[in-house]
Amino acid sequence: MLENLTYFVLAMFVGREVISKVPQTLHTPLMSGSNAISGITIVGALVAAGMVGGLWAKWIGFAALIAATINVVGGFMVTDRMLQMFKKKEKPALEAAKSGERIDGQAVEKAGVKRE
Repeated sequence: MLENLTYFVLAMFVGREVISKVPQTLHTPLMSGSNAISGITIVGALVAAGMVGGLWAKWIGFAALIAATINVVGGFMVTDRMLQMFKKKEKPALEAAKSGERIDGQAVEKAGVKRE
């Protein structure tokens, strides 16, 4: 148990140092790219919760499963929000009218939003 706790504490320090060196502009793309890999933590939490004998270990494994699931779902939500920024926005009717485009399959006058 002490050996596992030592690994956990060392992993916390190493993880903090690695993440603190990442520039803010790269943090979100890196996290969204590694989101699928985070699914491995769910598998590890399932193993920890199901294959150990002690009651406390099962509860800690269950807590790890909850935390890993929140992490993966949150990562997918952040990725979705990030991808929404790159979608093409629809032009308002007035801008479409000035450029002479068609709205709803009908021609639009260049001076205004009136339809034929």
